[in-house]
Amino acid sequence: MLRFTKMNGAGNDFVMIDNRLGDVALTPGQIARVCDRHRGVGADGILLLERASNGADFRMRYYNADGGEAEMCGNGARCFARYADRVAGPMEALSFETPAGVIGAQLQGELVRLAMSEPKDLKLGITIPLADRQVAAHFVNSGVPHVVVPVDDLESVDVRGLGSAIRQHELFAPKGTNANFMKECGDGQIAIRTYERGVEDETLACGTGVVASALIFAAIKNVDGPIRVLVRGGNELEVGFDKSADQLRNVTLTGPADFVFEGTFNL
Repeated sequence: MLRFTKMNGAGNDFVMIDNRLGDVALTPGQIARVCDRHRGVGADGILLLERASNGADFRMRYYNADGGEAEMCGNGARCFARYADRVAGPMEALSFETPAGVIGAQLQGELVRLAMSEPKDLKLGITIPLADRQVAAHFVNSGVPHVVVPVDDLESVDVRGLGSAIRQHELFAPKGTNANFMKECGDGQIAIRTYERGVEDETLACGTGVVASALIFAAIKNVDGPIRVLVRGGNELEVGFDKSADQLRNVTLTGPADFVFEGTFNL
């Protein structure tokens, strides 16, 4: 029996597991079963809380619903911080290692502010050739790779179809990319919809996608932060950063992380 806690960050939902003893080793098939919304708990991914090896407080391991391990998940990281506070706290601040680097977190009630890893591989004004069109887009790695496509009408975007084509495109082989569709809403505010790699569908929110979209928006509009980002689940997250020449540094992501329920699952 696997003991778990269900959480969500702005509608992006996760199964949280305390693996500080190191006795949980899930296969990709088991991960997919747990995340299955009809036969399992139902989640966009699984997060394991583990002992750190590099001087951080903890180690965060994140698995997408397809069973594949990913470098980072922003919404998951906020949930991870509150979960760590519940099972190993109390604490006001903590750090945890990920394949994308060490992430810092400050707990602010039900909100969590993350100090994100430095963005890299920023590419503005790229063109993605598809069978029926040329897609004007931008790219940045905000912990994981993200394409950002500015649009005028967010509601009419075929997020599943177009997002899947971008996610699988040879330009981003072999690992692929996430795809975000971004609309400017006003002064310092954007709205996005995201097709997530590993989930292989649109999700209600994607933390690294929020960061990527905000940074792209700041870069192409030459504006300062913070940038407010409205996600599909209805929440608004905030991305802060410092501008230094052509670089965006000291990136933060602030948003909710909520407990849903606890239980056990028969593997």
